[in-house]
Amino acid sequence: MENNLLKLEFDKIINILSRFAITEKGKQLSLDLLPFFDKSKVIKALNETTEALVLLLRKGNIPIYEIEDITQYILLLEKNSFISAKALLDIANVLKLSRLLKEYYFENSLNESECLTNYFNNLYINIRIENTIFSSIIDENTLSDDASPELASIRRNIRKLNQNVRNKLQSLLSSKYLQEPIITIKNNRFVVPVKNEHRNDIKGFVHDISASGSTIFIEPMSVFELNNSLNVLKNEEITEIEKILQKLSASLFEITEEIKNNYNLIGIIDFIFAKAKYSRETNSISPIISEKKEINLKEAKHPLINENDVVPISISLGENYSTLVITGPNTGGKTVVLKTVRFTFCYGYGWTSYSCKRK
Repeated sequence: MENNLLKLEFDKIINILSRFAITEKGKQLSLDLLPFFDKSKVIKALNETTEALVLLLRKGNIPIYEIEDITQYILLLEKNSFISAKALLDIANVLKLSRLLKEYYFENSLNESECLTNYFNNLYINIRIENTIFSSIIDENTLSDDASPELASIRRNIRKLNQNVRNKLQSLLSSKYLQEPIITIKNNRFVVPVKNEHRNDIKGFVHDISASGSTIFIEPMSVFELNNSLNVLKNEEITEIEKILQKLSASLFEITEEIKNNYNLIGIIDFIFAKAKYSRETNSISPIISEKKEINLKEAKHPLINENDVVPISISLGENYSTLVITGPNTGGKTVVLKTVRFTFCYGYGWTSYSCKRK
């Protein structure tokens, strides 16, 4: 079958389809698409695509955006392992998107067809956990002060000590001993850049030397204890951040299966709506599936030919006669007609194919 699909340029069709998907999961489902030969599956898929198209026309584009692959995070959570700030944000994005999709489908909705209802209904919503993660984590490298009272207190003290150190060093900035009137940080400690010839004029600890050797970075004795206290607080901050990430991770342990299910459902929904968008783009319609060995195409168009160049064809076969002979010169369109017959029923998820054999 693979060779036949290549001859029909099926790979080009699904590549085009995949461009209408937003998520990696949706794109992959598009690229993995194969023809169906079971009528019930074809009809189910066609109905899903039709309902998605109706929703697009009634409500506008679905609120879907790209999300990260959370498969590895799920594996860690299933083992009750803690995950990083980035992983937590990625999972919160899955929860947020699940909520937005559910609101899109159910709010102000009078859905005549319910073939998509199960997909949206099975999306798990947890606003409390979603909001807690987003309010606790600013980005993958930064936690909010509000993530915990302890973290807020530690950071207040850090800011206070930072200012105290800077105030202490401020008096040195006008000194003739400095290479530049600045305060910098070396080895997580506040230092000042001292001219090499004056290194003995400022009492303190040397933390670094410039490449040229002309500048010595010295931590003055006057801020030694303050720097010590500051580093203690920074270690406490790291410990508190780890506790917060552990607590947030633990809040996901019991809903890991729901999150995994959400991720898969988002991919399926994205895939279905990708087909609907493709259908809207090409002004396609859903075919009527017949159990008889017949086809009846009315002004069908090959999907890979430019809209401005394609010539519609109408073919009826199987009702009044069972054989059709197509003749004509080279480049006259015979192959296009055959491919169009095979592809006309390419509507979204359901693909049916018909082949004409000689008797």
